[in-house]
Amino acid sequence: MVRVGIISASGYAGGELVRYLLGHPGVKITYLSSHTYAGRPLSEAYPSLIGQELPPCEEYDVDEVADRCDVVFQAFGNGVGMKLAPDLVSRGKKFIDIPADFRLKDPKVYKNYYGAEHTAKELLAEAVYGASELRPADIASARVVANPGCYAIGAILALAPLVACGMVESDSIIIDSKSGVSGAGRSKIETSSLFTEINEGFKAYAVASHRHTPEIEQELSMLAGTSVKVTFTPHLVPMNRGILTTAYARLKPNPSDLVRVYRDFYAGKKFVIVLDEDRQPNTKNVFGTNYCHIGLAIDRRTNRAIVTSAIDNMGKGAAGQAVQNMNLMFGFDEATGLTGPAVFP
Repeated sequence: MVRVGIISASGYAGGELVRYLLGHPGVKITYLSSHTYAGRPLSEAYPSLIGQELPPCEEYDVDEVADRCDVVFQAFGNGVGMKLAPDLVSRGKKFIDIPADFRLKDPKVYKNYYGAEHTAKELLAEAVYGASELRPADIASARVVANPGCYAIGAILALAPLVACGMVESDSIIIDSKSGVSGAGRSKIETSSLFTEINEGFKAYAVASHRHTPEIEQELSMLAGTSVKVTFTPHLVPMNRGILTTAYARLKPNPSDLVRVYRDFYAGKKFVIVLDEDRQPNTKNVFGTNYCHIGLAIDRRTNRAIVTSAIDNMGKGAAGQAVQNMNLMFGFDEATGLTGPAVFP
């Protein structure tokens, strides 16, 4: 039985991790950290957990974590993972960082987008980017896994077959994504996050500057074997959860059948569902799951591929992906604890 600790269990990603892990037959949650709810049951933060057998929340203590856990999910925020990981990894613990500290391989790029010097460069160099469908063997042997950003994984899965197979011009990619409000996290208290500010509205934000842009470019460039630059624009939609991404790319001459290419590329990858060519994904159909639905079309007038993907930003975009990575790291079937269908309606 794998012993699991969660740092910042009372945040959205932490709470979603608990929900998935309670249904996992190979793990036991042995440590929950939360400054806000220290000394209290997690069900005070999430009444939906009333009746579940869980340890009480505690202030973070590295000795307690090391003594009681085999793997630690860090869900507190950017800048925390690089402080905590070195101690835990040196004590033989596996570390899955849900925020951004280990995603960008170049520390200068990290500083440019996150405004801080990276203090764990050695671990950054060995950390594996946790796109389970693309790097399962590397993840299986990793000590530190960088969980992908929610926007990033939706875009990367949408575009990976096109760039890996050399079907599109690498300088032509445009990505347009719309996310539910839970992507901002539970503790974000700003006017822009209030219900009355978000409801009945729809807006772009962080235009030409979003932090997931270099992450998307890094991973697509590795797949393509050449530098890939993208134009990425995120939007905020007045719904709780879900991300719908639409990606556009100029096709090279004589393109192959897209559905066949995608199904071949993702063959055996349970959580990526390539829809028939006359269907399009809907965030409602992946609500509460670790699935990614992909739709495909070619605009013959402009010679562009149009790829749409739908994920749950708290599932495939955060906690579900993290559990999938944990499964690979500990030799479980990667789908263990993650196969439930979407909540509908």
